[in-house]
This record gives sequence, structure tokens and C-alpha cells, in this order.
Amino acid sequence: MIVLKTRSVGNSTGVTLPKEVLDRLKIKTGDIVYLTESPDGYRLTPYNPEFERQMSVAESVMRRYKDALRELAK
Repeated sequence: MIVLKTRSVGNSTGVTLPKEVLDRLKIKTGDIVYLTESPDGYRLTPYNPEFERQMSVAESVMRRYKDALRELAK
């Protein structure tokens, strides 16, 4: 468990992530991260869950129509 302390950042409140956490998440200064609610609390991730869902749908369509897409690519 890693304990984080909140602090004022302008008119907002923020937390500073230790280098160890940044390395595990593979994020650096300026990257966008997503905070999503989960059944057991919150999840912080550098991956956009909506984009991941859209890519899953796109991959399904590409598998279904692979022959047609191959012909269109010629």
C-alpha cells in the first residue's frame, strides 16, 4: 500500500505520485491518466477505457470482414 497526501494546487487539490508508482504505470509528466470507478474503489490507469472498448469493436469488425477489407486494400 502506498499512502498519498493531498495538497493544494491553485484552486484545486492534487496528489503527487511517487516515482515507483509512475514507473509501474509507465507514465511521465504531462501524460493523461484516467480515474475510473470500480466495484472495490477507484482505478488509476494510463489507458483510456472508452478507446479500449472502441478498439475491441473495431477488431471484431475487421475479423468479420477481413476478406472484404483485403480486397479494398488492393
